[in-house]
This record gives sequence, C-alpha cells and structure tokens, in this order.
Amino acid sequence: MANKRSPRRPFRAVRFLLAAALAAGFLWWSNTSLEVTQFAPAFSDLPAGFDGCRIVVLSDLHSAQFGRGNQRLYDAVAAQAPEYIFLTGDLLDQYRAVPGGYAASMAEALSAIAPTYYVTGNHEWALGGVPELKASLSAHGATVLTNQFLPLERNGDTVVLAGIDDPNGYADQKTPEELAAELYAAWGDPFWILLAHRNNRFPSQYSLLGADLVVSGHAHGGIIRLPGTDGLISHDLELFPSYTAGLYEENGSLLFATRGLGNSGPSFRLFNRPEIAVVTLRRG
Repeated sequence: MANKRSPRRPFRAVRFLLAAALAAGFLWWSNTSLEVTQFAPAFSDLPAGFDGCRIVVLSDLHSAQFGRGNQRLYDAVAAQAPEYIFLTGDLLDQYRAVPGGYAASMAEALSAIAPTYYVTGNHEWALGGVPELKASLSAHGATVLTNQFLPLERNGDTVVLAGIDDPNGYADQKTPEELAAELYAAWGDPFWILLAHRNNRFPSQYSLLGADLVVSGHAHGGIIRLPGTDGLISHDLELFPSYTAGLYEENGSLLFATRGLGNSGPSFRLFNRPEIAVVTLRRG
C-alpha cells in the first residue's frame, strides 16, 4: 500500500514562509522607518532666553538614505521646527558606499532648515579625506567644530557650543581638557554644550570637563534593544552597554545620547528604529 503524504506538510511550509516574510518585513521596517523622539532636560542654570529652545540631534547616518536623496529625513526634520541641528559624527561609513555628493547635499538641506553644527565620528577618520569632508560641509552651509567653541544667542542670552574631533583624529589634536580650559578662560563660567561623538567616554572623561550638556551618538542605541536593557551590544562588542540612548547624569554633567540613524557595514537594528531626536532645553 502506498504511503500517503501528510496533508499538514504543505501548511507547515506555508506557515514557515509566511513567518519568514513577516520577520523580514519587520527587520526592514525597523531599519528604514524614522522615529521622532522627544526629550526635555531641565537645567537650573540655563539662561532664560534659551528656555524652550528646540534642537534636533542626528548621528550615525553611515551613508544611509531615507527616501530619494534623503528627502524623507529632511521633511521629518523640518516638521520638528528646530532652531538648531546637531550632527554628531559618523556621517559616512568606511564599509558602505558613499553616494556622490552625500555630505554636501546633507549640509545644504539641513542648514536650510536651521543652523547646523557638525563634529566628526570615528568612521570619517577611518574612511579618510576628513579635511576635504570638512571643507565640503562648510562650503554648503554647515558649521564644522574642530576642537572649537562659539556662542549661540537667543532672546538676548548666550550659551557656548563646543565641539571636538573624534579620538580617531590626528594624534596631536587639542585635547578635550585643553579645549575646556580655553573655553573657561574666554567665557568665565558659562552654560555650555559639548558635541562629542563617543557616548562611552562620557563617564570617565567628558562628564569631568564641566559641560552642562554633552551630546553624543556612536552607540546605535545598543543595536538590539531588549526590555530592561540599555541595548544588547556596543560597537566595541561589549555586552549590555550603557549610555546608549536618552539622558544620563554623571559628575554634575548631563549626557544626551541619540540612537542614531544608520548602520555600519553588515549590521542591523532590532526594536531600535532610526531616530530623529528632538531635545527641548528647559529652565527649572
């Protein structure tokens, strides 16, 4: 008597294919759909003129494209009506193709929305051509902060914005400590913000500089975010890293770390969508 094929086998195959398609779709959505997040840190010493100041923080694009020519990204940023835009490094990626004119078009589009300030990340230095990149960004409207500081003015008050190159940069570059000393010599004891790519240097170094707010990226939100964790793995392959997403306080300094937007090389995001972070400064 001939064996009869179980009628359940085709249904199992269909269920498997359906589950695989849903998983692939969710992974694609997790890595391409933009999420706008809102943060409102409060500072007792924030100048009154900056109360309510809206800042969009973007980081770790790694040459990603959101819509044709990144138009989805630009539209989403513009919809937040920022007064400043901070780009905190890894705009390009050493392991991913860089579309032609990518940095120039990014600087031009974002600076048309609001004054845009940029510091390097580790990947720009690994890729090479940083002087040319900085020149292109500057020529197309962005302000590049290379171990420098400058005043921001709003409603008659001033805060100081500083930005440092990534440690992957030149060996003889100015140290963060030297920059902080110069800032205090020039401005006394101002409210100041530091743009610094690497989140993981906050507890041991950047929080000791005296900045009221440090703004970083680098961690990609811990890549895979699971309940009860601050991310599963760091870029340095450290399990269960910290300081990866949101607000943290150490040594009297506050860190804001964005989850960023892109992926480096073959990596991916899970439960960790690309982030457009809106940081609204509050006095109180």
